[in-house]
Amino acid sequence: MASAEAQALLKVQVSYSPAPREVDSVDLQLPPGSTVEDALRASGLLTRHGLALDEQLSVGIWTKTRPLDSVLREADRIEIYRGLKVDPKEARRQRYRKQPSKRR
Repeated sequence: MASAEAQALLKVQVSYSPAPREVDSVDLQLPPGSTVEDALRASGLLTRHGLALDEQLSVGIWTKTRPLDSVLREADRIEIYRGLKVDPKEARRQRYRKQPSKRR
């Protein structure tokens, strides 16, 4: 039988996508009252991918941006967002321009 302390731990996941179609995820068990910052530090993803824990780092819980001091709940998924290299609208324009012209 598991101890009461083990049952009280929150199970969360921290994920980062360093490149398209590539995801690095870490499952964690943290004490109640833990914050997003606590999860980021415990995951080791910041060190592994050379990221700094500063105001430039964009993070969220289940696709909604949250501050680092947000308190976690059971089964939260903390996501580290990377900056866009190309504006999505501009990327669509470039793909459209590469298509062969269609004559009617």
